[in-house]
Order: sequence, then structure tokens, then C-alpha cells
Amino acid sequence: MKIGVVANVLQDKPLAEALQIFRDLGIEQIEPGCGGFAGKAHIDPKKLLTSAAELENLKKMLQDTGIGISALSCHGNPVHPDKVKAKAYHEDMCNTVRLAEKLGVDTITCFSGCPGDCEQSKNPNWVTCAWPDDYLEILRYQWEEVLIPYWKKFVSFARDYGVNKIALELHPGFCAYNVDTLLRLREAVGPELGTNFDPSHLLWQGMDPVMAIRSLAGTIFHVHAKDVVIDRYNTARNGVLDTKHYSDEAHRSWIFRTVGYGNDAKYWKDIFSELRKVGYDGTVSIEHEDSIINRMEGLQHAVDMVRNCAIFAQRSGMWWA
Repeated sequence: MKIGVVANVLQDKPLAEALQIFRDLGIEQIEPGCGGFAGKAHIDPKKLLTSAAELENLKKMLQDTGIGISALSCHGNPVHPDKVKAKAYHEDMCNTVRLAEKLGVDTITCFSGCPGDCEQSKNPNWVTCAWPDDYLEILRYQWEEVLIPYWKKFVSFARDYGVNKIALELHPGFCAYNVDTLLRLREAVGPELGTNFDPSHLLWQGMDPVMAIRSLAGTIFHVHAKDVVIDRYNTARNGVLDTKHYSDEAHRSWIFRTVGYGNDAKYWKDIFSELRKVGYDGTVSIEHEDSIINRMEGLQHAVDMVRNCAIFAQRSGMWWA
């Protein structure tokens, strides 16, 4: 495994400066934003695809710092019911794929997206219950008429550019948000669709990350390291479906934390050990979204925890048996 980072934590700094900071922290890989919600602060695929000089400059910066790219991030909603927004998200994803080929990267991270409830919708509609029956009809429309057809076309496009690992982050608000929905979409579309495994989004839904890893064996293309704290009292009062702003830490049922500030080392060792069992030996990309700790201090704590808990060396073999 290698220590990586979601690079937009330093989106206010030039890429060269950010790379130096990451290297000094002991980070080996970056996952830069290339569009969508992740933005294009460090890498704008459209510019790099039209300027050979800019592309070479990026490659040189990476080579000089010894930092690689684990995946290109383009977390948007390409099936948004607003056609203008959907087109923009889709174009960002297509340019991300084209850039990945130029950089020799075979993995992009993204969301499955979420359509509206019909052709006339203006906003996404995330269904969270099975009754009244209206919701089942919404799901049928979203999956059969929008989601599956879109991803079949996109996977075919990405394959032509050598991108064969499209890692969907399981995130509430989008159609693929847990084990079953990811596997359903993968079965309908193909093995190029897999998981960007982020335990934080699973934990607050009540899922067990180790069980999820076992269930997703063979589909995990990329991993995020982000922690979460469940407030037992706020959850006891309101449950985990929480629409309060993330800045309202005192009243939310759960908040994101930097690695180690939500769960202890045993929790993370279990996750990394299970990842090794199912054959994942790639990058652990730290995602810092902790609102109550300084980002540099939080990054340092996260790197220290990942370094202490992840598994880096090759197996020695069972010399005792």
C-alpha cells in the first residue's frame, strides 16, 4: 500500500507548492480534482489536453517530487436532470478520461450520479424508502431509463482510452451508495465499474466496513481514508439522516473527522488487513474533511495513523507452516 491524499485539501496553493508539502508529510501519491465537485484547482484536463507544454510541465513536477497519481478525481453528477449541468459534468468526465490516457493512469474516481424522478425534473431525487409505491417507480425510471444506459456508454468510451477502473464512491445522495447498489450497477454495466472504498460514508449509515470490503472483494479499485464520529445523543434523538449543515457540529448526528479522531487504530488495522485479504494493495488516499481541526495538523495526524496501521511490505509467506 502507498500513502496518498485527495489533493484539493490544498486547493488554495499552486500545485508545485502543494506537492512539496505533501512530500514533506511523507505522502507518495495524489488524487487530484479534474472537475465536478472536486474542482480543477491543480489540474484542468481541458487545458492540458490542448497544451503539450503544460502537460510536460505537470509530468516534470511529479517526477521532480517523486509523487505519483493514484487516480484522477471527477466527482460530479453526469445524470443530473438539468441537462446543462449534466452535460458539464459529463464533459469533465470525458476530459478526465482523455487526460488519464496521456498520464498513463488507468483509474478515475467519481460518483454514480442521481437522476430526477422523471424527464421533467429539475433536481436529483434520492430515494430512501420503498413505500408509497411512487418511490419504486422513481427507482425503476432512474435505473432502467437513465443510470444503466448512461454508464454502459461511458464505460465503452473510457475503455477506448485505457481507463478500465472507474471507481465509484459509495455516497448517500447518489444511486450507488451501498454494497447492493454498487454490485447491481456493476452487474448491469460491466467489470470496469468498481468501488472507491470510503468507510466514512458507510459507517454513518450503520454499515460495517470490514463486511463491506468482504462483500466488495474484487471490485475495490481505490481507497479513501476518512473518519467519522457518530454523536450517540443526537442520533438517538433524530437518527442518522441528517440535513443540518456540516458546520453545525454540536447538533449533527455525525460529522467527518480526520483519520484516528473518529475511530481508533484497531478499527483502521482491521480495515487495512481486510483490504490485504481481498487483494487490494494500492493507494490509501487520505481525504481531510474535518471542520474542527486545522487542515495541516489534521493531515499530519492522518498520515501518522495510516503509516502506523496500513500494510506496506510484501508478505513474507507462512514460514512456520
